[in-house]
Amino acid sequence: MTHLAVSIMVQNLDQALAGAALAAEQGADLVEFRIDAFTDRPDLVAVLAERSALPCIITCRPDWEGGAFSGDEATRLRLLEGLADTARPPSYIDLELAAIQRTPDLRRAAAQVVDHPGQLRPTSTGLIFSSHDFESRPIDLYQRIEAMAAAPLCRVIKVAWMARTIRDNLEAFEIIAQRHKPTIALCMGEDGLASRVLARKFGALLTFACLDAGAATAAGQPTVPQLKQLYRWDAINEETRVYGVIGDPVGHSMSPAIHNAGFGDTGYDGIYLPLRIDASYESFKATVASWLGLEGLHFSGASVTIPHKENLLRFVREAGGEVEPLAERIGAANTLAVAVDGALSASNTDYAAALDAVCDRLQCTRDGLAGERVAVIGAGGAARAVVAGFAHHGATVVVYNRTFEKAEALAAQCADEPGKVVAARLEKLCDSCCRIYINCTPIGMHPQTDGTPLPDERPRGWGAGTVVFDTIYNPVETRLLREARADGCEIISGVDMFVRQAAAQFELWTGTAAPRGLFRRVVMEMLG
Repeated sequence: MTHLAVSIMVQNLDQALAGAALAAEQGADLVEFRIDAFTDRPDLVAVLAERSALPCIITCRPDWEGGAFSGDEATRLRLLEGLADTARPPSYIDLELAAIQRTPDLRRAAAQVVDHPGQLRPTSTGLIFSSHDFESRPIDLYQRIEAMAAAPLCRVIKVAWMARTIRDNLEAFEIIAQRHKPTIALCMGEDGLASRVLARKFGALLTFACLDAGAATAAGQPTVPQLKQLYRWDAINEETRVYGVIGDPVGHSMSPAIHNAGFGDTGYDGIYLPLRIDASYESFKATVASWLGLEGLHFSGASVTIPHKENLLRFVREAGGEVEPLAERIGAANTLAVAVDGALSASNTDYAAALDAVCDRLQCTRDGLAGERVAVIGAGGAARAVVAGFAHHGATVVVYNRTFEKAEALAAQCADEPGKVVAARLEKLCDSCCRIYINCTPIGMHPQTDGTPLPDERPRGWGAGTVVFDTIYNPVETRLLREARADGCEIISGVDMFVRQAAAQFELWTGTAAPRGLFRRVVMEMLG
């Protein structure tokens, strides 16, 4: 069993004990009392262990290993001696490998705590030997691990280092799987989240969380509610399939909340994580290949966003996988799926979501779009998917863009689709008499919500019977949509497209109908 431990930086006795009680209430199994700045009263350290609402770890981390304790080893010796004969000892004491190796007195004091000859107590204290690197992966990582493994006093091996990329998580998983002693292997920082969430999947002794975002004792610690609710900690097991959102940045993505809620609602054994990968194709290829290749990870798919939609196409193509034909023509894919036999496929659910959002409003099928006139504002990646999708189903599409040459290039790219695609200058939008208007630019997105992609004058055909669709989902109703509604137009929010594309991904991965109503509720709650 992998425990969920809450790390608390101790300021005073009451604060620490209240934190332990809250950790128990939130569903944690253990609490780590970080007594770095609480060393002047050794007697109260024993009280912490005796009165804690949860079994505890006592840690006094020196500043030379990333902690806040600046005293000498004699002070730490007194703390250990004070714990030797306590009635309710801590479950574990964490000591740094480096300190144990260079301070014989500390080693002897530690031995006395875990095996005190004059002590009669129902539980024993185990020693965690730990090693941390707050800059990068230490070059002697495995030498440190072997030294811990060989030490008779060491009951638990703990290593933690700052993740360089999300590939470092895979090494943490391998370390856990290869050890005969209970092991904690964690990567710190944003890129190390997977090692914390998936510790349970690989059988680590524990993972660390914090009570709230401002109380983290190490970079990248999630809160207990995030682990338990957002990442469904209690449902993770060794067979759990792993998914994620790949991009840069991904820290504020709503996709983990949506898909994890969907997995829970449908009973699907999956977990979905943010997976940041640097922009280059080399980084994408190396990282995705390594995640696919790790035995026991069960990496089964991903949502892929900026800047990797083109990289996904190339990767799957080079791997001999299947690329959706329209995604190939669009030149971008947003969904990676991995079959049970390991076969890869890349598809684009963005265009399908846009088509279905409009069809739902017009109460028609996709084939019913043939002959419709569609104005698309923008010529970037989102516009490329939308234009290709509508042209593929026979619509006449006019691409409006401030840089006319980009609009021309997009029109040329879609020249072989059944529908006609032409380019126009943005200032000519006022002369348009299309039935459907779609904004594919970021103008009007939070926090610059006063912006609008329209020139000063409204399009000539604007009004009753016109559909105005903004692919922006934050805010839910942009200035463009507010003004369109006021002019009598039918409006479609980007939330609709976002939910539809996520639902299509979910169904590709799970073979189960997505709980679209739940997805929408999650999005609306997150957008406030």
